[in-house]
Amino acid sequence: MRSVRPTPDQVRRILIVRLSSLGDIVHALPAVHNLRAASGAEVDWLVHPEYASLVRHCPDVTTVVEWPRHATWITYLRHARALRARTYDLVVDLQGLLKSALPARLARARWRLGPSYHREGAHWFYGSVAGPRNKARHAVEENLDAVRYLGWPETPVEFPLKFSPSPAPGMPPRVAMVPAARWPTKNWPAPFFATLAWELARRGVTVYLFGSASQEPLCAQIKERANGHPAIHVLAGRTSLPQLGALLNRCELAITVDTGPMHLAAALGVPVIALFGPTDPVRTGPYGPRHRVLLAPGDLHCR
Repeated sequence: MRSVRPTPDQVRRILIVRLSSLGDIVHALPAVHNLRAASGAEVDWLVHPEYASLVRHCPDVTTVVEWPRHATWITYLRHARALRARTYDLVVDLQGLLKSALPARLARARWRLGPSYHREGAHWFYGSVAGPRNKARHAVEENLDAVRYLGWPETPVEFPLKFSPSPAPGMPPRVAMVPAARWPTKNWPAPFFATLAWELARRGVTVYLFGSASQEPLCAQIKERANGHPAIHVLAGRTSLPQLGALLNRCELAITVDTGPMHLAAALGVPVIALFGPTDPVRTGPYGPRHRVLLAPGDLHCR
């Protein structure tokens, strides 16, 4: 591993390691775009299989390399051998955990860079770390540390995602609602979402309720509480990530809790009203000036 930082013309192939999750992958997109724009390099992205379809819709990425989340040692060995068969000039780990640092170290590369927010001893697997730790800023800015450490030209923040147009039920205006996250403490009460959905629907707004398959019963309950209004469509568990992106592109507004689809909507330029509880919107709020975050009064510990 060379200690000298590479110049853009020395880098022809880059491996990005960001395995999960949806929001974190979205936050990595501007850094990936900047690295690609500065160097003109081919970009491969190592990611867990459940997010591979999303990364394939990033035009900056040449090849998506799937890395298993849960597998036998034989399966891991097979994937490790396939990874070792590739050669890179630069590997950039944008996850900073042991599970991402290990494949980053396995990859054959001249330079290997880890993030400032590394944990779990991941820094031992890097040649360099991209700047000092600073958590008092948005995750998008943290990812851009990689570009700043290299000294490459910075480009304006872009989220390069391209989805094919998709038919969308109902008529505009359309509002996406994401009423649930994996952390129960992030959630706004379902009856409140039902009241809001009803008020929008009766005023002629088409409402989409998005979420995972496990959140479909909650979304169905919200529609039922909203008198089953036909302008409210339960789409939880019924869309792939590319289909979710295509439908969000058809929306004029997204109203969400702190969850992955919120970040995807913001990346696509959809104005977001984000309902935040225990998490810090400075770090994980929707990125950009078009969005609004609603917070309960009080400090972070009692929200």
